[in-house]
Amino acid sequence: MKYRPFGNSGWNVSEIGFGAWALGGQWGGQDDADSEAALHKAIDLGVNFIDTAQGYGDGRSERVIAKVLKERSEQVYVATKTPPATGPWPPSPYCKAEQRYSEGYLRANLEERLTNLGTDCIDLLQLHTWTRAWNRDPVPLEILARLRDEGKLRLIGLSTPEHDQNCVVDLMRRGLVDVVQVIYNLFEQEPAAELLPVAAETGTGIIVRVAFDEGALTGKYGKGHQFPPDDFRSRYFAGDRLDRAVDRVEEVRRDVAEAGLADSHTLADVAIKFVLAHPAVSTVIPGIRNVEQAQWNAGACEKPDLSESLLERLRRHNWLRAFWYSGK
Repeated sequence: MKYRPFGNSGWNVSEIGFGAWALGGQWGGQDDADSEAALHKAIDLGVNFIDTAQGYGDGRSERVIAKVLKERSEQVYVATKTPPATGPWPPSPYCKAEQRYSEGYLRANLEERLTNLGTDCIDLLQLHTWTRAWNRDPVPLEILARLRDEGKLRLIGLSTPEHDQNCVVDLMRRGLVDVVQVIYNLFEQEPAAELLPVAAETGTGIIVRVAFDEGALTGKYGKGHQFPPDDFRSRYFAGDRLDRAVDRVEEVRRDVAEAGLADSHTLADVAIKFVLAHPAVSTVIPGIRNVEQAQWNAGACEKPDLSESLLERLRRHNWLRAFWYSGK
């Protein structure tokens, strides 16, 4: 495993982190025994960063992580997330920050996170999620800063809203967040325009989620694949979205083959290596739900980096995003 600085925190985190969404059960049925085995294997392989949230099974993912970490002696950093109080998701421009993230609410929610994780201090607490309308008066971040001063958490973060990821840029420049979690992958490269360069300038840690575009970029799904109704992806890939993703993945596969990497790199390896090629990225957190996935994802770290010529070819796939929802 390789490690990178986590912004200005002084921590070194594994390039491959553990995305723990599936441990909550939103990706279909999940056995806690499989989750625990996956966590143990990932830590055995050098993973020292885990990302979870209240919303991952209403704390179930957090509790499984706490159980495993009690059995380990290694330094493992755990990031979790607090969602806004009841209201539109994601928060709309008309939502009031004092209603969605009041001090009383944040304090009570943080105590729940501490209990679930079996600790007296959260390594990284992220707001899950945000609206640009609150940038003018970011009171929730000021509340988190007070909680940090009280020793309840170490770092403050934001998980970006998918429709407006650049809303965090001003907050990074003002030094109000230590870490940002962002969607960045072969099909969504917009963060490379401004968000990632600003992170590098300001020393903001960057966690990359959805590196596989919810599994499509692993190449394991074919046209017409059906996800169980209780699997988040049954909605994410509604209509013909999965079929169109498969076509785009085949273009990536051809690029990889022409670069001579078809025998040495899986598509998942390429997706991870593409993300890690940007120097502002601290860690990528692919979803892991069993031992095999822990091995595959951690193993990507050992593969040779992608050549600049292949990276140039892969960067063009970002422009396909413009046609993603139009059906073209």
